Amino acid sequence: MPAALIEHVNITVRDPARSAALMTALFGWHERWRGPARDGGFTIHVGSSAGYVALYTGPDGADADAHFGKGAPLNHIGIEVDDLAAVEARVIAAGLQPFAHDDYHPGRRFYFFDENGIEFEIVSYARP
Repeated sequence: MPAALIEHVNITVRDPARSAALMTALFGWHERWRGPARDGGFTIHVGSSAGYVALYTGPDGADADAHFGKGAPLNHIGIEVDDLAAVEARVIAAGLQPFAHDDYHPGRRFYFFDENGIEFEIVSYARP
């Protein structure tokens, strides 16, 4: 069977443009698309050529604080990077607080919350 890949993750945020700018600055991603979305909302897709995060908000940010039953079990979004220290420096420069640093086989990692309360795990399998 061919390998399956995650093509995108869709999350609800207060301000898609602000979240897209943060992800672009932190991870070196680019905006792939932006436009109207379901129920009169708005979405920006930001990521790489291999996959992306869809940043959705309802009309006037209406759904940003909603807790959808199907999204309730989300724990965090894991992002693999080559240079963990460089990304951590950018997270700090963005005014965010890294926490729960760990170094265990097979990689090193830390976590942070964005302005929407979404937890990100940043992991690197490269050895310093």
